[in-house]
Amino acid sequence: MGSSHRIKVVSSLLHLCLLLLLLSAHSSETPVGKCLGTESCQHPRPPVVLIPGDLGNQLEAKLDKPSVVHYICYKKTDSFFTLWLNLELLVPVAIDCWIDNIRLIYNKTTHTTSSPPGVNISVPGFGETSSLEYLDPSKRAVSLYFFSIVQSLVEWGYTRDDDVRGAPYDWRKAPNENKEFFLKLQQMIEEMAEKAGRPVVLIAHSMGNMYTLYFLNQQPQAWKDKYIKAFVSLGPPWAGVAKTLRVLISGDNNRIPVISPLKIRSQQRTAVSTSWLLPYANSWPKDQVLVQTPTANYTVLDYKHLFSDIDFEDGWLMRQDTETLVADLTPPGVAVHCLYGSGIPTSEAFQYSDKFPDVEPTVVFGDGDGTVNLLSAVQCKRWIGKQKQSVTLKELPGNEHVNMLVNYTTVAYIKTVLFSP
Repeated sequence: MGSSHRIKVVSSLLHLCLLLLLLSAHSSETPVGKCLGTESCQHPRPPVVLIPGDLGNQLEAKLDKPSVVHYICYKKTDSFFTLWLNLELLVPVAIDCWIDNIRLIYNKTTHTTSSPPGVNISVPGFGETSSLEYLDPSKRAVSLYFFSIVQSLVEWGYTRDDDVRGAPYDWRKAPNENKEFFLKLQQMIEEMAEKAGRPVVLIAHSMGNMYTLYFLNQQPQAWKDKYIKAFVSLGPPWAGVAKTLRVLISGDNNRIPVISPLKIRSQQRTAVSTSWLLPYANSWPKDQVLVQTPTANYTVLDYKHLFSDIDFEDGWLMRQDTETLVADLTPPGVAVHCLYGSGIPTSEAFQYSDKFPDVEPTVVFGDGDGTVNLLSAVQCKRWIGKQKQSVTLKELPGNEHVNMLVNYTTVAYIKTVLFSP
């Protein structure tokens, strides 16, 4: 009886140990038998890198200026302060100081831009998510950006600044002036992939998609095969957006009443990324009138004439500097998931009075997400059959350009990409 009892006890213990092993394997989502001996247990979810769009991350400034545009402006600061987004600076009078600090100066000889004398601009938080989750460090609701996506990732088991990280950059410039950013991005992707033991998923929004495409086009296919699992593209302006024409011609205050469009125009013109995002002739009908005045019509073939007529010759040079960066839309060579909004009135042409260009236009609306025209967003379809990797398009009816980042369908789709084989 004693021997039989011991056998039953041992058998029960074995069953208990087996049950605990199974429960442990299930809770960690790691199959039984995959972590024996010297094998390492790798979590099945891929690391994630977030690439923001135009205006999509914070900028900081430190000042030691020889002069200022207004007596209330700071001439010198002891440390860096938030320049974008800082809502306290976007008010009458103070905005003059802000414009003078955030503007760029274009050099026609070197075809590069720089900050005004005594203004040092930095991009905080590379490798972190904070400067992308809220554009205002005070985390005011109006500045919410990637927060919902990051928080969802955390709820799925991710850790901020570890296996989900941000890649902020100076969004005022185009890729040709942000080479250091791409080197840091490549290094971060490699480090994250090697640490996780699996390739990375890139999630980009708006202009960040153009940056991501440029980056991927510079990488050897072997590198992409090793380090990139997929590229999730949200609200991509592959062929540019008509809205940038208004920004350059008469300014766009984004419906903020206290800001004069003409005042903000002076800063908006200096951002090279604005000229870079003008509609592209590779996709837009060449006879489509985008800008109309009592004396002229302008299409995608008339930019040189347009820049001359609005007395902004540097803009034409900026466009020439950047037009070829991704204009041919070379396939990225990785699996692409292209999500885009539709059904929202989106500006596609502008009609000006004889006070052109210093007057607000009548806007002609078409389809899109409120910012990116539908014609531009769907250009990723041209990659189908042009690369061996899959290209998937998903329309998000009624989704506005920024609000799609908090949309349940968007977040749920991202989850399927991350947890697919």
